[in-house]
Amino acid sequence: MTMEAYRYEDGTISYPGHPRSRDGAEPVETIDLSEYTGEVITWTTSTATPPGVREPNTLAIVEFDVDGETVRALGGTTIDDVEIGQTVTPVHVEELREPGVGIKPADGPQEWDGYRFEPV
Repeated sequence: MTMEAYRYEDGTISYPGHPRSRDGAEPVETIDLSEYTGEVITWTTSTATPPGVREPNTLAIVEFDVDGETVRALGGTTIDDVEIGQTVTPVHVEELREPGVGIKPADGPQEWDGYRFEPV
């Protein structure tokens, strides 16, 4: 699994990728952000999480520099002690939330894996 961002005709990069950029440009390339390190811009901790999501759940906005273009991503962290300016890398986890808890069936089309940010 990749942490896929899109580069568009106009040079901008978006995560998650969209069929068109804000200016209407089409995607021309995919970029795997899991191959990059990023910097924590800000973070928060949620103590009232949805069913099946760990509690507390620390989330961070991370900024990546991809060939001089800034890309930001929101995601969970692997630790609770996050600091602004900290260097992190995306790491793949098998379950972002507990399957079978909540309104979506565990055996449905929902994917339960994804990425969290871990300090370097």
